[in-house]
Amino acid sequence: MRAPEVAQAGHTLRRFPRGLLLLLLAWAAMLRLFDYFESGNGYKVRLLLHRLGIPFERIECDILKGETRTPGFLARNPNGRIPLLELESGESLAESNAILWYLAEGTPLLPADPLSRARVLQWMFFEQYSHEPYVAVLRFWTFAGRLEENAAQVPAKRDGGEAALAVMEGHLADRDWFVGDACSIADIALYAYTHVCEDGGFELSRYPAVSAWLDRVAGQPGHVPITELSGLAAPGGAAS
Repeated sequence: MRAPEVAQAGHTLRRFPRGLLLLLLAWAAMLRLFDYFESGNGYKVRLLLHRLGIPFERIECDILKGETRTPGFLARNPNGRIPLLELESGESLAESNAILWYLAEGTPLLPADPLSRARVLQWMFFEQYSHEPYVAVLRFWTFAGRLEENAAQVPAKRDGGEAALAVMEGHLADRDWFVGDACSIADIALYAYTHVCEDGGFELSRYPAVSAWLDRVAGQPGHVPITELSGLAAPGGAAS
């Protein structure tokens, strides 16, 4: 911006009441989360933002209407998927677990020692490759009315989901959390689709250790349900 433009911009800003100007500046610097209301992957990010008390604006993108395939969205994420986090700098970050890692850095939700960090990644990779493709997909097919058209794949998806839940049950049989002695983003990543797995036909009653863990996660400070779709306002602002 050239000097005359800076001066003009400063003159324009001085015409705003101070309180309104502060709110506008806070909004301009706020994180923006492109999300879909039914997405467990989007919920992971919403949940972590609320847990950490980080203000953000939530922008709904209906994947069933192709709203993540528009030129504007693809310019932000060429892979055409949510969640997508737009940073204060204007840069964008995709993939739910990458977003969790970025946001949790330097917080108690991401351990500091290398082995514990690697174990967090271990469970986040498990969630994306051994859990989400089965548990989340059956839930989505049920929600979207696509079970019948995918009937041939349902048994394999069911078996894969049960296998993932069994692995979780075994791990949680003698511990409270997936890594270490406290809740981490490994727990948040796995909580998102596990706590609604019955929407896809799985029975949580078969997994008592998993069910008890779900209760522990939901009891953490700042927890919000998957139905909480508002953003988190900056002090003095309004959530969206």
